[in-house]
Amino acid sequence: MGPILMLGAGRMGGALIAGWRKAGAFPLSDLMIRDPQAGDEAKAAVAAGASLDPDAEAMGRAKVVLLAVKPQLWRDAAVEVGGSLSSDAVIVSVAAGVAAAQISQAFGGRPVARIMPTTAAAIGQGTASLYATDAAARDIARPLFEAVGAVVELEDEELMHAATAVSGSAPAYLYAFVEALEAAGEAAGLPAESARTLARATISGAAALLAQSGEEPSELRRQVTSPGGTTQAALDVLMGEAGLGPLLKDAVAAAARRSRELGA
Repeated sequence: MGPILMLGAGRMGGALIAGWRKAGAFPLSDLMIRDPQAGDEAKAAVAAGASLDPDAEAMGRAKVVLLAVKPQLWRDAAVEVGGSLSSDAVIVSVAAGVAAAQISQAFGGRPVARIMPTTAAAIGQGTASLYATDAAARDIARPLFEAVGAVVELEDEELMHAATAVSGSAPAYLYAFVEALEAAGEAAGLPAESARTLARATISGAAALLAQSGEEPSELRRQVTSPGGTTQAALDVLMGEAGLGPLLKDAVAAAARRSRELGA
């Protein structure tokens, strides 16, 4: 694969570094990190052989450039490093909402693969949506992200907005649900620590069962719902007219809309 230049090692970049380190995806000596405020994962990678803030000559050896800065800063990053890159470097972007054609143009026409990953890549359980029209860019990007989780290829770039809303942003939806469940437990009379333990352990266990059982979520739901019982009473609220279905449709639509705005 050759040397990898990572532009930005914040929350997402740090999660990828952690996952790649644990998976042994490539020699860390092949990783160059450019970030003025390198976090703990970047520093750990440097201690294990990666390099930090490489000079122009070193950046010119990169075969893969991972664009992991905030979406609002990607053009600045392209201007700052574009002149140092090799003509055959491939750009792999995790910048939400920014079209491949825009990125390619800013990086001198180099091939681009767009990726929308999740931070669970840090523990090898990430999910990534991939779009690329260039076969070489796709073939470079896919194994990088398969090393830290599941990859779904999209044939239409417009679907990246929906993928961002359904996957890239969705861990926050789950964390918000757990927060709300803990608060509801306290409101029902449970001590704070008990509500915390019960909510977190139950949700993580249910997610693990969903992943390992191969069952449809609707079937797992039916298995734990007795007609007329306590779970059914709760589901009558959660699956009602103002429940999770409409709320999540609105949430996904809002995230997809914002993804389009970021790329405008």
